[in-house]
Amino acid sequence: MPLALLALTLGAFGIGTTEFVVVGLLPDIADTYAVSIPTAGMLVTGYALGVVVGAPLMTGLGTRISRKRMLLGMLLLLVAGNVLSAVAPTFGLMLTGRIVASLAHGAFFGIGAVVAGTVVSPDRRAGAIAIMFTGLTVATMVGVPFGTLLGQQFGWRLTFLIVALVGLIGLIGVALLVPEQPAPQDARLRTELAVFRNPQVLLAMAMTVLGFGGVFAAITYLAPMMTEVTGFADSSVTWLLVLFGLGFFAGNLIGGKFADRHLMPMLYLSLGGLAVVLALFTLTAHNKVTAAITVVLIGALGFATVPPLQKRVLDQAAGAPTLASAVNIGAFNLGNAIAAWLGGAVIAAGFGYTAPNWVGVALVALALALAAWSGTLERRSPTQTPRPARQLSVPRSGAIRR
Repeated sequence: MPLALLALTLGAFGIGTTEFVVVGLLPDIADTYAVSIPTAGMLVTGYALGVVVGAPLMTGLGTRISRKRMLLGMLLLLVAGNVLSAVAPTFGLMLTGRIVASLAHGAFFGIGAVVAGTVVSPDRRAGAIAIMFTGLTVATMVGVPFGTLLGQQFGWRLTFLIVALVGLIGLIGVALLVPEQPAPQDARLRTELAVFRNPQVLLAMAMTVLGFGGVFAAITYLAPMMTEVTGFADSSVTWLLVLFGLGFFAGNLIGGKFADRHLMPMLYLSLGGLAVVLALFTLTAHNKVTAAITVVLIGALGFATVPPLQKRVLDQAAGAPTLASAVNIGAFNLGNAIAAWLGGAVIAAGFGYTAPNWVGVALVALALALAAWSGTLERRSPTQTPRPARQLSVPRSGAIRR
């Protein structure tokens, strides 16, 4: 594998760490700016909304700019956003930094996957794309817990500066190692947009918003829930995030394995199981052992939905997979934004730190209902359902399918 893949993987690692590391540092950031936990949760909401807007916007710009320059621009946004977050004297400026960094998210993964597949021979493309997406997986398993520990010991600002340094190294690597590639000549935004007239595409994206939103309803406020309700020390949040990352890794493997052969049954099972586990979390959060087990299960069941959800979108949007994939990445983050805001609202209303779990249950239950509706429509009108495209399907979480 060429060294260009290392640069792309490092960039993916930096973006993944940027997205999730704030979860473990939320109480420390709230103390620094003298804001409430629900207000600090806007750092998650703001980032997510930035991805929602930035994914299609930056992907659209990518039709006119060379892929290498787009990647460099996205990593520059990542570095600038993290530096601004690290030095921001006010909460408003830190939120701005989060939004600046978020604009890089969707387009980097979308364009980076294409570039990764072009720097190797055709028979090695799937492996190359998988290597790039391991950056996101490693970020969840290693980058986020380490960044949380570092921030708790030496201050959260240092964490964001180090993430900015990782992004800068990735930028230098892309500049030196990734070959120049011209902008695609046959890209037509109008053709790409036409695919959103398909109701099944819209249903799949709505399932993405609600299903993954259920995960973030609980995980956004994991640190205060575990310290205030369960009784863990602040330092224990680090290894709890490691457990969540391990669940993420296992769920991604399971969801990716069964998404091709049993997509809708896998979706029903993972969403149903996630709703049950989130409901139980309101009880298990009061015991350290059961809380830790539940965190693993939320990671596993939550990320088991990612490959089937992403593949469902790509199958139904066979005529415009690039934009549909980028928009679906935005849909994941729209769910994050809605869930983080709703979770903060129920805490602010005085329902306690376990109340966001019930928000997650409601969101996932709605996603399950939409999945059942989508499956029913497909069975009733099989001839109107687009056949899956014979191409690489690159889920947000890194599972690679054909």
